Amino acid sequence: MSRRFLAVVLLGVLSSAASAAEPLNPDQLLQRIRSERAAEVSAMQAREQAFIAERGERAQLLARAQAALSVQKAEAERLKAEFDRQEAELAAQEKLLAQRVGHLGELFGVVRQSAGDVAGQWQDSLLNAQYPERLKRLKALAESRTLPSAEDLDGYWMLLLEDLAASGRIERLQLPVVAADGSRATQPVLRVGAFSAFGAEAFLRYDADAGELLAPARQPSGLGQVADYLDSDEALARLPIDPSRGTLLAQLQRQPSLWDRLQQGGLVGWVIVGLGLFGLCLAAWRMLHLARVARGVSAQMHDLSAPREDNPLGRVIGVLGPKPQLSDLETLELKLDEAILQETPPLEKGQGLLKLLCAVAPLLGLLGTVTGMIVTFQAITQGGGGDSRLMADGISQALVTTVQGLVVAIPLLFLHSLLASRSKGLIQLLEQQSAGLIALHLSGAPRRD
Repeated sequence: MSRRFLAVVLLGVLSSAASAAEPLNPDQLLQRIRSERAAEVSAMQAREQAFIAERGERAQLLARAQAALSVQKAEAERLKAEFDRQEAELAAQEKLLAQRVGHLGELFGVVRQSAGDVAGQWQDSLLNAQYPERLKRLKALAESRTLPSAEDLDGYWMLLLEDLAASGRIERLQLPVVAADGSRATQPVLRVGAFSAFGAEAFLRYDADAGELLAPARQPSGLGQVADYLDSDEALARLPIDPSRGTLLAQLQRQPSLWDRLQQGGLVGWVIVGLGLFGLCLAAWRMLHLARVARGVSAQMHDLSAPREDNPLGRVIGVLGPKPQLSDLETLELKLDEAILQETPPLEKGQGLLKLLCAVAPLLGLLGTVTGMIVTFQAITQGGGGDSRLMADGISQALVTTVQGLVVAIPLLFLHSLLASRSKGLIQLLEQQSAGLIALHLSGAPRRD
């Protein structure tokens, strides 16, 4: 140890001597070495004392740390035992909860299913216009994935009670209504339970898609009874209701009108309608003409001695002249027959055309049926037979034109028969009177009317 220290000292002295500006003599060097040695010994002793003091403190810290570690190990053992105990208790509680929730889950499943069924039934209810939030609450309860609370069950029960109470009341409310032209305005509405609703001037229908009351374009009769009900002070009063809760009113809107039916017939249908109108006008004209002729003939029969030219009977009588030649009976009969033959075509005028229309109208209806079926088959070829709406135009044309042809032909056939019978009656009357005139002139006796 001393040799090493001495070597270190010598190296330090040599280095300092080498760096010194002035060289030292041996005594100075020895003195310097002694002073530096004493300083180093003193520093080493101080460091040794500090180390000894610090070692005691370290030992105390180590003892405290070991004591704390022992305490923490004991706490860890206690906590582990507590964790194991609580885990076992939690497993037992979860098993008990699963058993209890099993019964409640079935109950809440029934509640959710019931809420979904009620929401489906109330989807088109008229009461939704007055209580628009109830469907959202029902759907939220039906679609919930968690167990409903007591408040949810109580709210569901109250919804059922409110619907039951509102279904039995007749109320006057202020609700928004969409008119037939699309305008929306708030107006007084009379609600009769869940069956019918009446606006200021129309029956109202609830639209489930829009969630609003609509005033349909086509209105049934009975609005006068609504006004009478509002003005009445009696306990009982008549009031029209829709027992189907809007279904009949909706069907009324989908029912095509006469104009819609005519348009469904297409071009062939319009031709049939045109021929039918022409046939009716022709029959009406001929009926009026025959009625006028019948009046003239009736007036002439009251005065056979003075024939007139404004009626067929007068013209037939005028053929004989004031003094007929009774010697040539065959010539007289031929003149009368000729006169009757001349009067027959004007009396039967138009009947052939009317009969032709009676035969053509069903044939045109058959033509429309064939063209409608062609349109139907084309729709099936292009779009398949899955969607019946694609075939609706062709089927409508096929059926409507058939109906139009029959509707036109049947009345025209009756009118033709009526015209033929009237004209035939007039012709028979002319023949009867002509035969009577011949018999009168042959007998020379006065004729009875």
